[in-house]
Amino acid sequence: MKNIFIVDDSNITLSIVNTGLREYYRVTTIISAEKMFEILDNTIPDLILLDIEMPGMNGFEALRLLKSSKEYSKIPVMFLTGHTNKDIEVQGFEMGAIDFLTKPFSVSVLLNRIRKHLSNEEIIQKRTQQLQRMQNSIVSVLADLVENRDMRTNGHIERTSIYLKILIEEMIKHGVYSEELLNWDIEKIISSARMHDIGKITISDSLINKKDKYTDTEYERIKTHTTEGERIIDEIIMQTGENDFLCNAKFFAGFHHERWDGKGYPRGLKGEEIPLQGRIMAIVDSYDALVSERSYKKPISHEEAVKIIKKNAGIIYDPKIAIVFCDVNELFLETLKDN
Repeated sequence: MKNIFIVDDSNITLSIVNTGLREYYRVTTIISAEKMFEILDNTIPDLILLDIEMPGMNGFEALRLLKSSKEYSKIPVMFLTGHTNKDIEVQGFEMGAIDFLTKPFSVSVLLNRIRKHLSNEEIIQKRTQQLQRMQNSIVSVLADLVENRDMRTNGHIERTSIYLKILIEEMIKHGVYSEELLNWDIEKIISSARMHDIGKITISDSLINKKDKYTDTEYERIKTHTTEGERIIDEIIMQTGENDFLCNAKFFAGFHHERWDGKGYPRGLKGEEIPLQGRIMAIVDSYDALVSERSYKKPISHEEAVKIIKKNAGIIYDPKIAIVFCDVNELFLETLKDN
């Protein structure tokens, strides 16, 4: 049974709505917006019926807070109001309300509106899930294509995905760039990061799988996998339209070889000029390269890799992120042992 919050300072309205809906939905009656946010800490409803005129925090203020929160922004909100001013309706819709119902209202009308919106939400959720599954499948195929061509980095994409999740979660716990990270869809971010080496598709098999050290000319060609990755993702964006997933994938592809001191490639960006995605991936990518065997080198120990990253904090790597990595490096070691 779906859960509906009814938030109104009128006990009469709360009683009428509760009586009319409780046969069909689990109804939680709430006397103020402030109390609603307390309850939201433990229960996320399928729909909120929200009064506009309330003492303390009014409905518009409550809606603004809901829409600014990652946890609550997707909860559909329907306003209940005694106003008939069209400007107020326009304001509410612009802020993200799904509907307005003017008091006094018929419970049967309210029921029909609720059923319509919840039905639409279910359809949207199913379509979103289908698109997400398709997107993840495409990414997996592309990632596998890159991985299967590059014999030097077997399992790199899967390992870096695990490391990336660990590092992002620990950065949030440590309060490092947490304000930005809390606005990220972490699962989507990790999935998009699987495309960070997609530009290697444009590089020949013979060069990708060369067993000896690259010449200067060959290394310059290898470095183009960053800009080529951006170009490939840009072509996808041109065909399908821009979205968060592709924008993040482009950041991972284009900036994971930049350095904190500005001596990286392809653009030589410095410090926080480098997008956060690139700064996080730089550590994850380097760690995996250090502890993994390559055709041209033996792996080094986890402990030695941690020392190298610590030594290069503020030189190659964002020092704040490097500190978090060093603090929680045992979690990386556990993953390394399992893989």
